[in-house]
Amino acid sequence: MSSKNTNKLNVPEARNAMDKFKMEAASEVGVNLKEGYNGDLTSREAGSVGGQMVKKMIESYEKSL
Repeated sequence: MSSKNTNKLNVPEARNAMDKFKMEAASEVGVNLKEGYNGDLTSREAGSVGGQMVKKMIESYEKSL
């Protein structure tokens, strides 16, 4: 079983913006992310960061309607 990351951005130039967005979301939910590898996070912590990112994206979309 390979642990190769297959997540790809449609716009590679957006990588920095997505990383910044992820760090902001982690800060908001109290998860201490560091640059690079974060494999020591619990599933709960990683899920809370992802959930916060989705929540913010939905809020942004709803404001644009």
